[in-house]
Amino acid sequence: MAISARAEAILGYWNDLGPAGWYAGSAEIDDEVRRRFLSDWTEAHAGGLRPWLTCSDGILAYLLLTDQFPRNMFRDQGRAFATDPLARQVATFAWQKKADLGIEPPLRQFFYLPLMHSETIIDQDRCVALFKARMPEAENNLLHARAHREVIRRFGRFPFRNAALGRQDTPAERAFLESGAYGAIVRELGG
Repeated sequence: MAISARAEAILGYWNDLGPAGWYAGSAEIDDEVRRRFLSDWTEAHAGGLRPWLTCSDGILAYLLLTDQFPRNMFRDQGRAFATDPLARQVATFAWQKKADLGIEPPLRQFFYLPLMHSETIIDQDRCVALFKARMPEAENNLLHARAHREVIRRFGRFPFRNAALGRQDTPAERAFLESGAYGAIVRELGG
């Protein structure tokens, strides 16, 4: 099934950026994502773009728009997480329908990252299970899925989001943030 021109633009941009740029987080990338895709994100946030969810490519574009792009567009702001519930809902629909299997790795990982970004342990467990079952060759992704799950197990939320979301750090979270935070968990789990 053909996807919309806007969904194609998202996929084209992400493919051009490639794995080296997906997690780079530069101001230049953030600005470009905001300039090119903010209006699409606003439409998705308002409940639009559901017609994209009829095929694997359209779902992937929607997940990038609602899960990855806001982290660029709104870095260090609470709005970076505003469409996470939409992304989680669609990611759950996608893996249940096996739409994720219509996309080859490494792009398939973006079907599972909305679960990795969730602050609920059930989603974290599901993310780890999906990486094990559907991308077993992606050991680094599995390591990061396990690390995210460990943070949620310890704190019930991601302390590194507290400032952006206006949440107060607990003493345990403050100690975690001051002693290596996420990187320390990755090293502890073997990364």
